[in-house]
Amino acid sequence: MYIIVVGGGKVGYYLAKELVTEGHEVLVVEKDRSKCERIAEEMGSIAMQGDGCEATTLEDAGAARADIAIAVTGDDEDNLVVCQVAKSKFGVPRTIARINNPKNESIFKKLGIDITVSSTNLILEHIEQELPSHPLLHLLNLRGLGLELVEVKVSPHSSVIGKSLKNVNLPPECVLCLVVNSHKGAILPTGDTYLEAEDEVVAVTKPEAEVILRSILGGG
Repeated sequence: MYIIVVGGGKVGYYLAKELVTEGHEVLVVEKDRSKCERIAEEMGSIAMQGDGCEATTLEDAGAARADIAIAVTGDDEDNLVVCQVAKSKFGVPRTIARINNPKNESIFKKLGIDITVSSTNLILEHIEQELPSHPLLHLLNLRGLGLELVEVKVSPHSSVIGKSLKNVNLPPECVLCLVVNSHKGAILPTGDTYLEAEDEVVAVTKPEAEVILRSILGGG
């Protein structure tokens, strides 16, 4: 695949390095000449100096034939503009944007960015795996369907422990897909499945039902 990476800082540098190692054709677009020179010294002529927010720069970078455009600068607004220009003007099939402020994630998605990556949210999700007070982990947003795939750990304080699922009053907007038990392994749940403390439950849910699901399984 041909992949354009806008932003030659640490994130862009290491991302480009991995993509090149995997055999992809990569071009890094970066404003700073010294960063371009550093990338060129280590990985060859895969860096181009320029402003990735400008259509002329993306045109010179060959955006019309790119499979993916990835914006990983330190500025959320720049990352948004890069992805919008790449998609709307050059028809790049897939756009990925780094988000520094997690509050901007919903805006990016509403404006058509295919994938957003927020390091803040990733860290929070790992924290949620460890803290009983935050037992819900987002696995995937099913864009366009209004659904999310989430993982919930059953708290030792949850009222569902020892109950069969048919006797648990789950919201109708939630469907449990998988239960992972430390002793029994992965279980495809039925109405007769019993939940135990520390079980990891994978569910498809509407966003508005998350709080109810967290309260029931997480013991909130």
